[in-house]
Amino acid sequence: MRDWIKRLDDAAKQYRIVWRSVNHRIVGNNEIPDEIWIDSLNDALGLIGKRRDAERFAALVALTRSRQPELLPWLAKRPLHALELAEEWSRILDIVAWLQNHPRPGIYLRQIDLPGVHSKFIEGHRGVLGELFDIVLPPEKIDATAVGVGGFCRRYGFQDKPLRVRFRILDPTLALFMTESDHDITVTQAIFAQLELPVTRVFITENEINFLAFPDVPEAMVIFGAGYGFENLASVEWMRNRVIHYWGDIDTHGFAILNQLRGFFPHAASLLMDSETLMEHQALWGVEPSPETGTLTRLTAEENPLYDQLRRNELGHQIRLEQEKIGFEWLVEALGRV
Repeated sequence: MRDWIKRLDDAAKQYRIVWRSVNHRIVGNNEIPDEIWIDSLNDALGLIGKRRDAERFAALVALTRSRQPELLPWLAKRPLHALELAEEWSRILDIVAWLQNHPRPGIYLRQIDLPGVHSKFIEGHRGVLGELFDIVLPPEKIDATAVGVGGFCRRYGFQDKPLRVRFRILDPTLALFMTESDHDITVTQAIFAQLELPVTRVFITENEINFLAFPDVPEAMVIFGAGYGFENLASVEWMRNRVIHYWGDIDTHGFAILNQLRGFFPHAASLLMDSETLMEHQALWGVEPSPETGTLTRLTAEENPLYDQLRRNELGHQIRLEQEKIGFEWLVEALGRV
């Protein structure tokens, strides 16, 4: 106890000890620590080794108070994050002020002309900039339907990289260009929406090689889907009058992507995503790293039992059959049936 009291007393540079006398029947009268008082903020900061951080934060507060006082509540709420951004904070305030003066500018981030600010800087700080923009901009200048880092440009009125659609016409008589080379075509979503191609059937596949090797089909085309997200197809009205076949991996995420596609095109049918195809290719099964486990509400009565078997590991542990492992003749026969 004496050793502890000595160490406490020797270190009492940033706190004050209040002592109390205790008369013990064996060891007699002793002075022991009763209370510890930290008398100033400076002492408290020194005790935890944060004086330098406090000085930097005070500087951030002063700078923000002079230039963007409406952001002070954000500093109070996110002080540690603000400290991480201390070196960039002045430029961040410059961007906030610029957008206040140019709401919904309709230009690319690359076109913002501010000293020391470039598009990569803005893209790297979209998270915090979004929080700050939401505070300083009037609601009518914010597109509340656009969320997340991916919706940053649309939310605040910047030009964004156009969505693109990559497709192949599978009927040589409907080729868009009179050339002998394969027609692997990529256009912006806006152009694709206006094409209204003269096909009756649309195939969507997630694997690039499958897309490139997809065989000829009369009055048909194939689109390279590339995973979750169908924003590039959602507004293509002419596709609502076409027969749509979706071909994905036979695993839980394959069915989740199919489920998502049907949110835009409820009539979309699956292709080669059935129990017969899965069992025929059992020797080629792989392991799905992070399976989907939620309920999917847009699967058919044939698809849903297979999805349940996969997510519940009833056929084996995290089974998947990637679409590119399905035999090519198996695909040709399936196309003949549809």
